[in-house]
Parts: sequence; structure tokens; C-alpha cells
Amino acid sequence: MASTIRCKLITPEASLLDDEVTYASVPLWDGLIGMTHGGSPLVAKLGMGELRLDFPNMGEAKGGSRFYYIEEGFMKFTDNELTILASEALPAENLIEADCAAELRAAETRGVPSDASDKLAEMDRITKARNAARS
Repeated sequence: MASTIRCKLITPEASLLDDEVTYASVPLWDGLIGMTHGGSPLVAKLGMGELRLDFPNMGEAKGGSRFYYIEEGFMKFTDNELTILASEALPAENLIEADCAAELRAAETRGVPSDASDKLAEMDRITKARNAARS
């Protein structure tokens, strides 16, 4: 198929996807980027957020989109092949809204303990947890 790209989504635990897509919206550390057929080669650092993959209509398959929550890692796009190496990737359908809301509430109440040996590192860890819960 000339208008698709090969997309691979890989975590340390598993290869989650290896399929043809027509479009990918990837959260980078500094914003979203859209990838389509014929794009320029790119290597980039991932951020955290929603990965959207649009699938082509092929035979009886009606295409559509699939969403993942991804966090940290790198992506590479070359020769119409997108490889996403993420430290974490969860299919959106596996996320439960009540659990996500509880995680956000817990993350927002965390503070740096007064006895923390490295307060800056602890604040960075808390900020990352809050951002992950918001995504």
C-alpha cells in the first residue's frame, strides 16, 4: 500500500504492534508530531501522552483509530517505517477512568518530604507523576 507507513510499537516487556497505518500522532517531549507516508527521516525523544494511530480500510477491515498512552523513550522514522520504543505503552481501552482520577488526586497531594536528601530530585519525581496522571 503506497499511502501507509509501517508502525512498530515496542516496550521493554513486549512488541505491542507491527502494522500498516495511514497516520500516527506521536507525543514528543516538546509537543505532538504527525507522521504520514513520505515524511522526512527523524529521530526524536518521546514525551508522555496519547499516541493515535489511524488504520487504512483494507478488505473487510474498516480502518479506524487506535489510541495508546505512552511514556518516555524514542521514535525513529525512516523509509516509511515508524518505530516507537516506549518505556510504557498502555492501550486506551485498558485505562479505567475512576482509577486515573484516583491516581491524579493522589499525585496532586504529594509533597516533598522535609527529610528528603535530594529535594530537587524528589520534586522532579513528583512532577513527573503528576504529569503522567494528567495525561
